[in-house]
Amino acid sequence: MIRVLVVDDQALVRSGFSAILSSASDIEVVGEAEDGAAALSLVDSLHPDVVLMDIRMPVMDGLEATRRISSRDGLQTCRIVILTTFDLDEYVHDALRAGASGFLLKDTLPTDLLQAVRVVAAGEALLAPKITRRLIEEFAALPTPTTQTSALLQRLTERELEVLGLVAAGLSNSEIADTLFVSQATVKTHVSRLLMKLDARDRAQLVMLAYETGVAMRSPGRILERTGEDT
Repeated sequence: MIRVLVVDDQALVRSGFSAILSSASDIEVVGEAEDGAAALSLVDSLHPDVVLMDIRMPVMDGLEATRRISSRDGLQTCRIVILTTFDLDEYVHDALRAGASGFLLKDTLPTDLLQAVRVVAAGEALLAPKITRRLIEEFAALPTPTTQTSALLQRLTERELEVLGLVAAGLSNSEIADTLFVSQATVKTHVSRLLMKLDARDRAQLVMLAYETGVAMRSPGRILERTGEDT
């Protein structure tokens, strides 16, 4: 059972999300919070697997709450999905850097919301397709990676670099295995090594590092194809 905490300053929105989530047999809504400060308290007491977090809230916004949750001892397995009506690029960047594992717009279909919770709870990174496309296009226009970010890549083998690029493209372990003609167990080992070598909390941080170091840009055509508006 996936335990979920819903955080939003609008009661009607919280109720709507809770109703959708509660309709699934494998998901349990363990609590609701109206701001980031209340969310921190409930996360400490309820230990949810996934937090659906709004961004713009009074008292404490969702980005600050995400930073605090991600940095707290004992909450490393708690995954945060940012849910918002705002798809501005700076929110995506800040949310991922704060420790969010996913980012969805509030116009997401109920079935996609349920799947998002399952994907993030399983340890995958998740971004809405059009947000991923915009991230790729923006990072593609950035200057050459700095010496500091380039140094990170020197820790990786060629195969690990290849896996990192595929993670950034949004592929699951099974899809990466099919692409590279290896077993899922082998892919899982590569991903675990990437997390360790790059000191990343989860796959979402691997995605950010792939963009920031330019690894995700090695096959931009393939990535853009997978993240088009019609996916």
